[in-house]
Amino acid sequence: MGGQGKGNAAFTRESLFDLTGKVALVTGGGSGLGLMCTQALATNGCKVYITGRTKEKLDTVVNTYNKDISGEIIALQGDVSSKNGVKELHEAYASREKVLDILINNAGLSSASFQTESSGDAEEVKANLFDHDKATFADWNDVYNTNVTATYFTTTAFLPLLAKSSEVHEKWSPTVLFISSISGLIKSAQHHFSYNASKGAAVHLTRMLSSELCNSSQLKIRVNGIAPGVFPSEMTTNESDENQKSFIPAEKYAEKVPAGRPGRDEDMAGAVLFVVTNQYLQGQTIAVDGGYTVAAGM
Repeated sequence: MGGQGKGNAAFTRESLFDLTGKVALVTGGGSGLGLMCTQALATNGCKVYITGRTKEKLDTVVNTYNKDISGEIIALQGDVSSKNGVKELHEAYASREKVLDILINNAGLSSASFQTESSGDAEEVKANLFDHDKATFADWNDVYNTNVTATYFTTTAFLPLLAKSSEVHEKWSPTVLFISSISGLIKSAQHHFSYNASKGAAVHLTRMLSSELCNSSQLKIRVNGIAPGVFPSEMTTNESDENQKSFIPAEKYAEKVPAGRPGRDEDMAGAVLFVVTNQYLQGQTIAVDGGYTVAAGM
């Protein structure tokens, strides 16, 4: 028997997941998965800027969750749906901070959902997939613009501030985290082709940016992704309560997910802390889905 030696201190949760002195930016941080990411970082010492288009949502998060934590949550209103919007967000952030240690690309948009099953008749399939009034170029462009294009421009705009992170912090590589979806990993359209295609593109963009930044440009920036399964959010429930939280009854997914329930905030928090702090993780997208992709045979 004996006490914990000095060599074991690095294995404690306080050491492994300590984000004291780090600064993060979370897009879409006002609710759902973005709020889960924000709480995971801020409660472990990180200063977290949350951004989104709706100031009221951001203020609610700050007023509700910026208490009794070792880090800090700061609202920074912004819109990443255009290049000018990304520039303005960058300028607003850069006027406050000289470095960015963690960037979480979480802002996302759902797409139109419509019937995709059929009896096998080609005319019926065409009616569902082409003729339907929800099947439009605008739907595809809007969802792709938010889920893919915006994440690309947000990441590339912040590269200089991210690069400075490794200069400021010893044994730390700055990290970009893409929150995509298992919808981008599985073969089923799940009634919304455009959304699933956009998330598939986001998964591949994660891989491409990782390759470019660690191979071609030699920047010490890690790029990884998390592909969540079913988690309560405004996207999945179409609403939030007064604390910007959403709820999904466990029984709704008891038969659809091997875990027998939707994901919990803590499930996402643990995954975020692992991906953000693990300095040896690069170019990976991790499915946090209660076994859904295994059951779906992706």
